[in-house]
Amino acid sequence: MSLNEPLLVATTNPGKIREIRAVLDPLPFRALDDLAPIVEPEETGRTFADNALLKARYYARASGLTTIAEDSGLAIDALGGRPGVESARYPGATYDDKFANLFRELEPHPRPWTARFVCSVAIVAPPDGAGRPDGRILFTCEATVEGEITTEPRGTNGFGYDPIFVFPAYGGTLAAQTNERKLAVAHRGRAFRRVREYLERVGVR
Repeated sequence: MSLNEPLLVATTNPGKIREIRAVLDPLPFRALDDLAPIVEPEETGRTFADNALLKARYYARASGLTTIAEDSGLAIDALGGRPGVESARYPGATYDDKFANLFRELEPHPRPWTARFVCSVAIVAPPDGAGRPDGRILFTCEATVEGEITTEPRGTNGFGYDPIFVFPAYGGTLAAQTNERKLAVAHRGRAFRRVREYLERVGVR
């Protein structure tokens, strides 16, 4: 990877960008919103790692940039790991609707409703015309945070499923924590600290 080559973080989610920037700062990167619009790929992977790699390859090809992509979501044991890779597409027009639907699904199951957040990351170089049409995989990792699903949303910080995910050591949901306390333990913070270590190791400054 050229050290002068800009890095693309392939997401338009403002909450994710905020968290990733907090971990990677001051390492330079661009987000999808900084580029001309690129049609989103269909996320057909069966695992978070599958989708992270699929997105990294797709956006590296489309942009010509070394691309960092992540796929993340909530896996609930009582629901067999659902919503999993369908977390963003779980039924509900809003997250309040998604929470209500999850609570209805969980109601027949005994508590505690153990769960985890998962974040998979892939970094892929753009195609180089030397027999690598999908680009070269530079780095992959996956991080999790274990917790439980609460019976009602709590907290106004964070985004996504944070208001219903309790981190036991904090005694509350991730949405009830400051940004710093959340990132210290959460899946995306853990994964992107490993990304930062990799980037610093290869000389990105």
